Amino acid sequence: MKSKGIKEILQSEPSLQPLKIAGWVRSFRSNRFIALNDGSTIKNLQCVVDFENFDENLIRKITVGAAIEVEGVLVESQGQGQTVEIQVEDITILGEADPEEVKFTILSPKRHTLEKLREQAHLRIRTNTFGAVMRLRSKLAFAVHEYFQKNGFYYMNTPIITGSDAEGAGEMFGVTTMDLKSIPLNEQGEIDYKKDFFEKESNLTVSGQLEAETYAMGLGKVYTFGPTFRAENSNTSRHLAEFWMIEPEVAFYDLSDNMDLAEDFIKYVVKYALDHCEDDLDFLENRLIQEEKTKPLAERSDMSLKDKLRFVVDNNFKRVSYTEAIDILKNSKPNKKKKFKYVIEEWGADLQSEHERFLVEKHFKCPVILFDYPANIKAFYMRLNEDGKTVRAMDVLFPGIGEIVGGSQREERYEVLKEKMTAMDIPEEELYWYLDLRKFGTCVHSGFGLGFERLVQFVTGMGNIRDVIPYPRTPGNAEF
Repeated sequence: MKSKGIKEILQSEPSLQPLKIAGWVRSFRSNRFIALNDGSTIKNLQCVVDFENFDENLIRKITVGAAIEVEGVLVESQGQGQTVEIQVEDITILGEADPEEVKFTILSPKRHTLEKLREQAHLRIRTNTFGAVMRLRSKLAFAVHEYFQKNGFYYMNTPIITGSDAEGAGEMFGVTTMDLKSIPLNEQGEIDYKKDFFEKESNLTVSGQLEAETYAMGLGKVYTFGPTFRAENSNTSRHLAEFWMIEPEVAFYDLSDNMDLAEDFIKYVVKYALDHCEDDLDFLENRLIQEEKTKPLAERSDMSLKDKLRFVVDNNFKRVSYTEAIDILKNSKPNKKKKFKYVIEEWGADLQSEHERFLVEKHFKCPVILFDYPANIKAFYMRLNEDGKTVRAMDVLFPGIGEIVGGSQREERYEVLKEKMTAMDIPEEELYWYLDLRKFGTCVHSGFGLGFERLVQFVTGMGNIRDVIPYPRTPGNAEF
């Protein structure tokens, strides 16, 4: 007899054909009703036991958290909450769960804080919230690949260990095989990297962008989707030390093409979630509604979770220059009344999340793409505009989250790029290969980066980015 998944069973019609199903016990009421879940869906399958026909010792082992296999027939449900249920004919205990020990875990059937769930991250996938979040994460990852594959992009894997800092931030994790208790020094008293595995200073990558640009120069349209690392000591609900980045790079695309791509891509993956994850989104939306009730009125969202997602899919993204955005913010009520934590006083300010959200949620009331930022607050590889003070950069801003995408038209002119690298103290010898691209058939090209966890956070409505990745890596935390 072939075992079936609960999601498939719940979509089936009653049948006298025998079924076999395995899963974990979520509850066992009155020694009669087992709520079984196998992770395939947010919904449980009700399994009805005639306990008088089963051994008492077996019944005692059907406890919350236990793994069991049941055999029986699928019948029309007599109770509310489900259309079908299993009439159990046989039960096998696959793995016991001691009720006394379960009491001290997040498997116990009561509400637990998200902080408590993080402490038991190896078990939290067995909860409704994290089952829903991680199923959505999986579907979104599939949608990412599907979009790019359908649109003629080639998937490439960029190095995780690198000698370059694509962002010029300097906040990178070092990679070494040297004995940290006895680090070799050279004649100048500096670390002698010639004695290390790669014979040069090496780090975990912060971005695959620069390498992706080299492949766009031969394949035309490429994308990366892989892990990246930032050694920022940011203990916030929006930052991780290890996260996944989606980075397309396209030859012959200017900034306008890049904005079109970002908007089309985001709408596609968000719509995919709406179309394929209804049950999980319904659960997460209801969870968010309950959470909102505990907040002060001023902090509550005007939109439900699915309304926010439809808001992105159904609205054209408003394109606004940085200069125009600064004027709007300077003249806004929150700025004039000093309600912003970071008051906007002049052109050149680095926009914060509160400013981005004001533009999206209060002023334009639709997703916003800001472009043409001041050159001195952006990375060296962004194309310098004719005014000499702004670059062809863009950020996509979302309700509730602020910036979700950052990208630019890349600087394709050899001399201009070389001058920018010199001005920002970026060693030419380290990135000679990147400069080389501008000597052999240079062309206009563009790309962007989207932190996958930010996307998952937006789609699931989770307030903390640590709750949308299986095992978060943050300052002071590399557990599990």
